[in-house]
Amino acid sequence: MKIVVDTDNGVPPWRQVHDQVVRAVTAGALPEGARLPPIRQLARDLGLASGTVARAYRELEAAGWVTTARARGTVVTVPADSPDRETLLATAAAEFAAHARDLGADLDTTLEAVRAAYGS
Repeated sequence: MKIVVDTDNGVPPWRQVHDQVVRAVTAGALPEGARLPPIRQLARDLGLASGTVARAYRELEAAGWVTTARARGTVVTVPADSPDRETLLATAAAEFAAHARDLGADLDTTLEAVRAAYGS
């Protein structure tokens, strides 16, 4: 799994890390039991502060996506009530639509942007 953070897109970096881990778990790219990189290592790799990655990990742990133990590190644990792909897609679409409306984009322009992003 590769995590990419775009500091110019308006989404807080911790949230980008959080959301990418959730998507990877949901898509099966990060199976239950997989270890996430240590906070300091991931922060260094992404050019972020350790506290930013630590917040993402705390939020993931609070939601049941990971557990952290001193000897094992941070490990993926799929929550029993984890959202399915359709729910995650609907949430992402709602957030994107709200952002597009805030930018003043009409529906056709927004759909063109989605098509362009999907094709890439």
